[in-house]
Amino acid sequence: MAQINSFEDLECWKAATELRRYVSKRILPKFPPDEKFALTNQLRRSSRSVSDNISEGYGRFHFQENIQSCRMARGSLCESLNQVIIARDEDYIDDRIMLEFRQIYEKTKAILNGYINYLNNAKKQ
Repeated sequence: MAQINSFEDLECWKAATELRRYVSKRILPKFPPDEKFALTNQLRRSSRSVSDNISEGYGRFHFQENIQSCRMARGSLCESLNQVIIARDEDYIDDRIMLEFRQIYEKTKAILNGYINYLNNAKKQ
């Protein structure tokens, strides 16, 4: 296993950062101007919140606090998916963009769940 010196070394943080960049560069520019203070803002905030919560949890002293922050990150991840589904339903994005996002979402969710499991096991030891 690689040395972890910072939250930046966590695979779940790296995956969350990839998701955030995808949202910022590939999805948000497709939204109409009238969504600027609605769906655009919500999706920007929720996609950023995933990596925000992972990094905050890493900075916590106790395993349980880190786990709780990661669960919040998972909630923000799901919120982001819901907002991208709304964007697809509103025809702001096409099926290809939706599929690409889902792939990044599933990868991020799997890695984050693995990190939560790791933290749960470490807490028990």
